[in-house]
Amino acid sequence: MDNNSKVLALKYRPSTFRHLIGQEVIAETIYNAIKSNKTPNAYLFTGIRGVGKTTIARIIAKSLNCLNGIDNLCKDKLCENCEAISNSNHIDVLEMDAASKTGVDDVRDLIEFSRYGPSSAKYKIFIIDEVHMLSKQAFNALLKTLEEPPQYLKFIFATTEIKKIPVTVISRCQRFDLSRVKSDELFKFIKDVKEKEKGKISDEALKLIVKISEGSVRDALSLLDRAMLNENQDKELDLKSAQKIFGYFDKSFLINLFKHLFEGNENEVIKIYRLIYDQGVDPKNFLNDFLEILYYFKNIKSLKLDGNNFAINDNEFKEIEKLSNKINSKTLLIFWQFTIKTLDELDIVSNQNLSIEMFLIRLMYLTNISSEKNQENNSLNEDMYSLKLDKTDNQKINQNNDNIETKNKTISQIKNIFQEDSATPSNHKNENKGKIEINSFDDLINACNKKKEIQLKYELENHVNLVSFETQQIEISFNENLDKNFVKNLSFKLYEWTNLRWIIAFSKKKGNPTRKQVDTNNKSKILQEIKKGEKYKKVLEIFPDAELIDAKLEDDN
Repeated sequence: MDNNSKVLALKYRPSTFRHLIGQEVIAETIYNAIKSNKTPNAYLFTGIRGVGKTTIARIIAKSLNCLNGIDNLCKDKLCENCEAISNSNHIDVLEMDAASKTGVDDVRDLIEFSRYGPSSAKYKIFIIDEVHMLSKQAFNALLKTLEEPPQYLKFIFATTEIKKIPVTVISRCQRFDLSRVKSDELFKFIKDVKEKEKGKISDEALKLIVKISEGSVRDALSLLDRAMLNENQDKELDLKSAQKIFGYFDKSFLINLFKHLFEGNENEVIKIYRLIYDQGVDPKNFLNDFLEILYYFKNIKSLKLDGNNFAINDNEFKEIEKLSNKINSKTLLIFWQFTIKTLDELDIVSNQNLSIEMFLIRLMYLTNISSEKNQENNSLNEDMYSLKLDKTDNQKINQNNDNIETKNKTISQIKNIFQEDSATPSNHKNENKGKIEINSFDDLINACNKKKEIQLKYELENHVNLVSFETQQIEISFNENLDKNFVKNLSFKLYEWTNLRWIIAFSKKKGNPTRKQVDTNNKSKILQEIKKGEKYKKVLEIFPDAELIDAKLEDDN
C-alpha cells in the first residue's frame, strides 16, 4: 500500500521509541532494560484507547529481534525482521485479539505453540491485545507459562481495563501505566502533521480536535483525517465548521444558558436547553458538560490561557471570566451538588428530558434574582427579596444533605430561599401575621383548600406519593404525572404561608398511595361491606336490576 494512501493514524504510527509522544519516561525505561538485557518475562500495558499500548508492544518486538540491534533500530532501512513485524506477518511474533479469542482452548493452542523455539528471530513474542477479555479459565491456563517461560519467549499484554485482570496475572508481569497525552503536546503533534499534509485548518479547530480526543493520539489523528477530507480547498476550516463536522456541542450555548440562569430568566434558560437537546445532545452528556462549565466558573481565576487547556476556546474563557464575578462560590458548589444528584435521578426516570428541565428550574431558586417571583405573587417586590445563601442557610443544606445521604434515600433536593433584605418596607414588618401552621400532609391539603389553591390541592391528592413529612421537609417519590411546575409552585406557597424555607426532596422509595388511591380503595371496601349487608339484599328483592355504584364516606362534604 502506498504510504500516502494510508489514513493518518497508520501513516504516522511510531516505529521507534524516539517517535513516541507523551510516554517518554516509559519508553526510556524499556529501552534501558532491553539495552542492558534485563527484559521481563511479560509486559503489561494499560491506559485509555489510542495512547500507544499496541504500538509500544510492536516496538519492543522489533527492538528484541532487530538485526541491527537496538542502538541502530531501523533508522534508515527496515531490516527483514522489523519489516515483517511492522506488517504483522512475522512468524515468531504472534498478535492475538483477546476480544475474539477468549476461550481456554485458544490459550492452550498458544501455549502449545510456545514450546517450539523461534524460527528466524531471537525471541518468540506473543502480543495479546485487550487481554482483559480472556475468560477466567484462560487466565488460569496462562499462569504457569507466565511464571516460568522459556528463555526465548516473551509475553506483551495490552488492556484498557486493568481491574478486570486477575491479580495473579498482574503480579507476574512488569506493569506500565500509559498516561493521556497532554493537550499542548498533542496540539503540537497534530499541527506538525497538518503542515506536513498541507492541510488548511485553524488553530481553534485543532484545539477542538485535541479536546474531543481526550488525550488519545489515534483519535486525534482520525479526527484530523476527517477534518482534512471535509475542508474547502479555498478556505481554512474554522471552529464552527469543525463543530458541525464532528457533531460537537458548542459550549457557547451552555455558557449563555448559565448567563440567563444566574439572571433568573426561566423562559430563556428552557429555550436554550431545548435548542441544545434538539441538536441530539444526550441528557447525561448535557449534565457532564454542565459540571465541566461549573468547574471553570469556580476555578477560572486560577487558570490561564497558555495553550494547556483546550476544553474551552478563548472567547468562552473570557465570557466565563466575566460572568464568574457575578456569582459567589457557595452557589456554584451547591449547583455542583444538585447536578451530581440529578445524574443519579436520570437512572430512575423514563423522561430524562423533563427531569433536566426541572433541574434547571430548581437551580433558578438558588440564584440571586428570579423573574418568577412577581408572576407567582404580585405582592412580592423583586427589589425587596433576593435569593441568597447565607452562612446559616448553607449549614442547613449541608446538614440535610448529610442526613439524606446517610439514609441513602434521596436523589435530588430542591430548596427555595427567599431572604428579606435589610431595608424592609414598613408594610412588611408584621410578616408573621396570618401565618399558617403546617405540621402534616393533611394540614398542607387543608391550607391549599383554605387558600383556594385548587391546582396544588389536585396535584397533592392525585399525583403525590408521600414518603415522609417533617417540618420544613417533604419527601416524595417521583411521579411522571406530576405537573412540572408543582415543586416550584408548592415551595413558593409554603414560604408565603409559613414564612419558613422548605426542602422538597425526591426519593428512590415507592412512597405511600396517593390520597385519590386511598379514597378509591376505601370506597371499594365500603361497597363490598354494603353488598354483604341485609339492607342491600332487601333492596335487590324490590329492585332486582339495581346496582350499587358509589358510597358517600362519613367525612365527605
